[in-house]
Order: sequence, then structure tokens, then C-alpha cells
Amino acid sequence: MTGAGNDFVMVDNRDESLSSVLDKETIEALCDRRFGIGADGLIAVESSQGKGGAVRMRYYNSDGGEAEMCGNGARCFGNFAAALLRHDRTKPLPFETMAGIVTASFREDGNVTVNLTEPHSLQLFVLNADHVVGTDVHFLNTGVPHAVAFLDSLEDADIVNMGAYLRYHDSFSPKGTNANFAEVLSPRHIAIRTYERGVEDETLACGTGMTASALIHAVLTDAPSPIKVDVAGGDTLEVGFTRTGDHFTNVTLTGPADLVFEGDIEV
Repeated sequence: MTGAGNDFVMVDNRDESLSSVLDKETIEALCDRRFGIGADGLIAVESSQGKGGAVRMRYYNSDGGEAEMCGNGARCFGNFAAALLRHDRTKPLPFETMAGIVTASFREDGNVTVNLTEPHSLQLFVLNADHVVGTDVHFLNTGVPHAVAFLDSLEDADIVNMGAYLRYHDSFSPKGTNANFAEVLSPRHIAIRTYERGVEDETLACGTGMTASALIHAVLTDAPSPIKVDVAGGDTLEVGFTRTGDHFTNVTLTGPADLVFEGDIEV
């Protein structure tokens, strides 16, 4: 499946039959774009752990490492799980993640809205006029950690080198961070490019990254909800929120979540 160009291998593991084979090496091989299926990550549907969701979402980056959450992946997960469960799409579908309960709602236009967990750990100006990025760098955890820098233009930005620099910067150790580079198009419209931790490269979209960028934009400029976000894959998504000072609640991310193909592979 793909969510705005962020693509995922989706598997049904509700009976835990895949648990013994979905190790780091196998996931990395499945996500390999030359010798496997090819994806930014793998997402497994597992049975609820009794924490308030209908099912549980397990998300693994393409390097095989498990991460707390993925915004684009959550939308794809909602669509995929709804089909497996034969869920009534007029009703929201809550599911469990390492970052907490996430709820998917299904729109008539085919887009999916996910109600994300509350962001935390906002830090403005973590790096001041950084000599590599060339501007200030901010931080927000939207389920996973994100550094955000606003550039005058994204067109010629060296996303891979700047992203890798921030991903391993001492300010974000020991777990590291994802790195987002944003350009303000209008007061309620930004564009972003993202370097993803675990993928270790630029991806076409990152849901939690676009959310972090939109929320930091709101803090820096007082932009109201919702904020539109253009991503490298060509789609425009929408981040909604309720803001009280530097605190955000009712954070939502709306965009596509499409099935590309299905099939079988031996592992």
C-alpha cells in the first residue's frame, strides 16, 4: 500500500503465524527494492492487546527496526485492517500502536483521517542558525521524534546529507531523529521533504513528519488549523489540530491510503 508515496508491505498476523519469521533480516529483505518487494517499511496487523483498539499495529522501518508509529502507515493500516475486519466504514476504527491509541476515519472521497496521539517534547531553536543546515532547527515528537528546519526553498536542498547530519546529531541522541525540511508557501500551506530514520534516506512522504512540521509552523507563525502540506510524492495532505499555546490536542492527518498490489512471497 502507499500513503502519498510512502509505501509499505502489509501483512495479516492476527494469528501470529508470521511472528517467528518476521525478524530484522527478513523484514529488511522484503523491503529491499531490488531483491524483495520494495517498501519504506513493513506493517503487521496483530490482535488487540486489550488496550482499547480493535487490532494492533506493528510498524517496522525498511532496516528491520521497529518504530513507535507512522502517520502515513497508520492511514494505510486503517484501510487494510478495515477490509480484514469487514469494518463498517461509516464508523471510526481505533487501533493500538506503541505510541498509544490511533483512530482511523474513512471519508467518502476515499481519503483516510487518522486521529494521532498528542505530540510532546516541543523544543524551539534546538540548534540556532546551524552551520550545516543554514538555519534554525526545531524539534517535536508526534509519536516518533522529528527535527524541523524551514528553508527559503526546497528545490535544490541537499536533503540526504543535511538529513543524515541531523539524524545522528548529538542534540537528538541516543535514539536519533527524523529530519524534515519545510518551505512556507502561504500562511496555511507548507511543503516538506523528509529524511527518515530507519530508512536512512529521503522518502516521498512522512505522515508524522508533515504533522510535526505543520504544528511547529503553527507555533512560529500563529497559523490556524488546518494546514495543508505538499509532499515530495506530489500529494497534498491536511493537518488539523486544536492549539492552546504550545500544546496541541485533536491532531489529525488526512490523505490517501491506496492498495497498489497484492500477492504471495516465500520467506
